[in-house]
Amino acid sequence: MSKVQRQHRLSVLLEEHPVTSQPQLVDLLADAGFTATQATVSRDLEELGAVKVRVPGGESVYAIPELPADHFAPQSQLERVMGEWVVDIVSSANLVVLRTPPGSAHVVASALDRTGLPDVAGTVGGDDTILVVAVEGTSGADLAGNLRTLAGL
Repeated sequence: MSKVQRQHRLSVLLEEHPVTSQPQLVDLLADAGFTATQATVSRDLEELGAVKVRVPGGESVYAIPELPADHFAPQSQLERVMGEWVVDIVSSANLVVLRTPPGSAHVVASALDRTGLPDVAGTVGGDDTILVVAVEGTSGADLAGNLRTLAGL
C-alpha cells in the first residue's frame, strides 16, 4: 500500500475511532491491512497536521483539523500530490485533462481545489481523469504548462 493510501486510511480511522496513542493507531492500521511502524505513524500524523485534542471526559485524542473554507493549502502540498499521482497532461481550448492511476483522480482534484491556483476555475474528478477548467483569459495550453511544471513532467 502506498503512503497516500496509508495516510488516507489513517485520517479515516481518526474520524471513526477515539485514538489516544500512536501504538493504538499502528494496531488499527494493521487491522485495516496496513503495515506501519510507530515512527511511520508519527511522521504521517505530522504531515497530516494531526493534533491532540481534549474530548468530553478529559481524554486526549488525535484529530486532523479541517482547513477553513477561506484557507488554502500550500502549493508545496499540491506539488507533492501532482508529482506522485499525475502521469499525463493534455490541453484543449480552455480545458486541461490530467491522467492518474485508477482510483487516484479525486486526490489530485481535491489538492487543486484546496490550493486555489488563480488560473483554475474548477475541477471535475473521475476515477483516473480530472478535467481542469481554466479561468477566462487563460488558455488550456498555458494552464497545462503550469501544471506540468508542478507535476515535474
